[in-house]
Amino acid sequence: MNRPTPLRHLPTARAAILGGILLAGVLPGPVGAASSPTRLVDGSTGLAAPTPSTVRLVKVADVANPVQVTSPRDGTGRVFIVSKNGRIRIVKSGSLLAGSFLNLSSYVSKGGEQGLLGLAFHPSFKTNRKLYVNFTNASGNTVIREYKASASNPNVVARGSGRTILKIKQPYSNHNGGMLAFGKDGYLYIGTGDGGSGGDPGNRAQSKKSLLGKMLRINVNGRTATRAYKIPSSNPYVGRAGRNEIWQRGLRNPWRFSFDRANGNLWIGDVGQNKYEEVDRAARTRSGPGRAVNWGWRVMEGRHCYNPSSGCNTSGKRTPLVEYSHASNGRCAVTGGNVYRGSAIPALRGWYVYGDYCSGEVWAVSSTASKPAKWVTLLGAGSGRLVSGFGENDAGELFLADLNGSVYRFASN
Repeated sequence: MNRPTPLRHLPTARAAILGGILLAGVLPGPVGAASSPTRLVDGSTGLAAPTPSTVRLVKVADVANPVQVTSPRDGTGRVFIVSKNGRIRIVKSGSLLAGSFLNLSSYVSKGGEQGLLGLAFHPSFKTNRKLYVNFTNASGNTVIREYKASASNPNVVARGSGRTILKIKQPYSNHNGGMLAFGKDGYLYIGTGDGGSGGDPGNRAQSKKSLLGKMLRINVNGRTATRAYKIPSSNPYVGRAGRNEIWQRGLRNPWRFSFDRANGNLWIGDVGQNKYEEVDRAARTRSGPGRAVNWGWRVMEGRHCYNPSSGCNTSGKRTPLVEYSHASNGRCAVTGGNVYRGSAIPALRGWYVYGDYCSGEVWAVSSTASKPAKWVTLLGAGSGRLVSGFGENDAGELFLADLNGSVYRFASN
């Protein structure tokens, strides 16, 4: 590999806690950012920018190796925590319920960046009880699988309800992506890494023939004679050269993406190679958010040439909204988050919150910012937290997952 993993940047004790997860990628302040927090105005709210004194974290639960926090938005107020070890736990009325909602621990590969990596609830979950998970199986390959919650006990998955939707062969054990989410169009979006190793040796992220290094978009409300899903007719390569499932290409390892619940815009935290991390934004249009966008990897890392190292062809490549380098605080890999649309922290409304896995820093950038965007710091380095994921509850309140074993809720300070 010619790209170090975050373990290489961690003290031995932290590396042991990590168990080798994630994302190979490493970071200074965002491009264009001042050395101290800059007062900005979010054009969508007119509110002054949040500052380090805006938020605090309140512990919600202790759960092994959490990587995602999400909600079915079914009115129950439940929060679901995805653990890399293969289990999904529920927090209800402020308490962690005993047992697992779903336990795939005997089916998932758990080493390095592998494991249970994503969960998405069907937009009609309240009536059809369907949910979707993304994990690496015992062979190290990506599996997207559908389940149903039990009709008699909504806090467990119904036995025998599993159905495999899609499998993707992984050539290496790292860069699996793992996030999946439903857009406002009702389709399931799946973020895939470039297949691993370092530098994308197979150039898979740019290849229209490979599902790796992509944002995929499929219709799970139906199937064909050969697939357990359908292809939306508006996908960019339908009727053209390229895999029909592909929505976007040129991603290295999209570690957490999300849709702004207010407008459907797509936000992606894409982990870099050796120097730069990036946050990408695609505005929702009639055809969908960012149709056929090429995010540039492996030709580009962030806004910079990677292969070749200079004079690369940037034509047709979309540059990131935010870029930061690996120059300080032990930064190593971006963790994408969410645009805050809750009510508990008024100063944070309309701001996209994200962080760095290794340094534990958390930042916010205005969801309406022009690029290259400035950011503000919400939580500084030195906490020891391994920021492995973010998420929302029914009401749009924001959560943070620390791979060390804790989940926190953002609260007003």
